[in-house]
Formats: sequence, structure tokens, C-alpha cells
Amino acid sequence: MCPTPPSGLDQRTRPRSGPRPGPSGLAVGDLLTDEAITVDAPVPTVALAVGAHPDDIEFGAGGTLAKWSAAGCRVHHLVLTDGSKGSWDPAADLSELVSTRQRECRRAARVIDGAAPNANARPDRVEFLGSVDGELDNGPRERGAVVAAIRRLRPDVVLGHDPWRRYRLHPDHRAAGFLTVDAVVAARDPHFLTELDERPHRPDRLLLWEADLPNHVEDVGGFETIKVRALLCHTSQMASTMGIEPTGSDDSDHPSRRAFDRRVRHQLADHGWLAALPAGEAFRHIDDV
Repeated sequence: MCPTPPSGLDQRTRPRSGPRPGPSGLAVGDLLTDEAITVDAPVPTVALAVGAHPDDIEFGAGGTLAKWSAAGCRVHHLVLTDGSKGSWDPAADLSELVSTRQRECRRAARVIDGAAPNANARPDRVEFLGSVDGELDNGPRERGAVVAAIRRLRPDVVLGHDPWRRYRLHPDHRAAGFLTVDAVVAARDPHFLTELDERPHRPDRLLLWEADLPNHVEDVGGFETIKVRALLCHTSQMASTMGIEPTGSDDSDHPSRRAFDRRVRHQLADHGWLAALPAGEAFRHIDDV
């Protein structure tokens, strides 16, 4: 039997025929079960997304955050590393790369928030922990910083990497997932980190992207373009991460950029397939927080 879906969530039946979701960017996981797939958690008042690198939040949950923001949610981004390994150029100025990636991250956050990329910055919406890219650790200092953010921002929903996704190679993604999950536990308990000024806070839900066993899909129909636009704010990552050829201009019609757009939309279609939706973002949903 499928378990009863959590309160406030719709339940969908996965299609039993047709193609399985295939690999397209960040795939949804190969081990699909008969577990109920829920759809569309209640729109939170405050959401906190925790990403390992400056573009991970947009890849993992850009459509969902844009949808929630349009419905009035206050969306916060917490980026754990400085992104200093995000270049294939051995002669790159890493200090400049860190500054560039922070600017890109703020532009992307403004797009998700429904503002124009050149609108005035909202520095309170994007925070950087500053750990060295590739060296993120789920240690007491890092965990304390994430706990402090959760207690200060008091989100209804926390989003982050699924640390249990098997065969994950990047150490920062694994560490970021466990760091987020462990911080959610510590943030709720008054006996953890008693030296912090903020009161304990227990979020209602935890949504983990790149889920090894997805059990929840957010319908992001109508927000596909915003997700793509937010990702394209990360211009320093176009060649290395997105496969977009550098042209020296904002050539939105370049074949490699069109191909990236198609890959993102194909991934959203794959995720939506899990809940018979045209476009979705899949997560592991945990409400026993």
C-alpha cells in the first residue's frame, strides 16, 4: 500500500506506461518505487535554500522558488562555498572569480524574486558562508552558521541537496546535504548551540533536490523560462557547467544556448512525468522535522 500523503499535499499516481525519466542534467534518480508521489506543498511564508555552490540552488529548485516568490513567499539563499574552483582556466584570478560568482548569485536571486537582473540588490536575501570550494566540511563552525541562519530567518521550508544520493562524486554536494540536514535538527533543539542569541526554530518541511528516491514534485509549469534566466545569470559557468560556447556577446540565439535551454526544459519534463505534470521539480519531501 502507498502511505497516506502528508496533510495539505495532493497525491498523484505515476504513469505506468511511456518512457521512464532519462538522464538530463540533474536526473531524478533511477530507483523509483511505488511510494506515493505528492504534489505542491503549501506555499511557505519564508523559504531557505541551502546550496553548496553559487548556481546549485537555481539548478535544484529555481522553478519552485520562483513560483513561491510569485505567490508571496520570502525566499532566502544560503551559499556554502566561495565557488573558487568554478573555472577550467588554470590562470584564472580566483579572487576575482569569487567576487564574480557572488554578483552572479545575487542577480539570479533577483530573477527568481521576480525582479529585473539589474534591479537594486537585496543583500539580505543572499548570504555566503565562504567555505573554500571543494573543501566544505560538515563541522561545528559550518553547522553553527547554518543553524544561526535557520533560527534567524525562521523558514517554514528548508531546501537543499539530498546527501543520500548514491554515487555522488562531488564532495561539496555530499557535505552540503548532511550539513543542511544536521543543522535542521540542531536548529529545532534548545540544547544545541545554546550560545546563539536566536531562539530555536523547527521548519515545517524539508525538501531535498537531486533526490535519490523522489517522493514529491512541485508543479513549475509557467516558470520554466524564469529558471533558465536565473541560471544564465551565472555567466562564468556557461562554458564549464552549461556547455554554452563563449561568443563575446549576449547571443541568446546561439545554438549552444538553445541546447542548454532545451536540456533544462527536458529535465523539468522528466521530473514532471513522475506526477503526470508537463513540468516539475522533484524532491525528497520530509515533513517529520
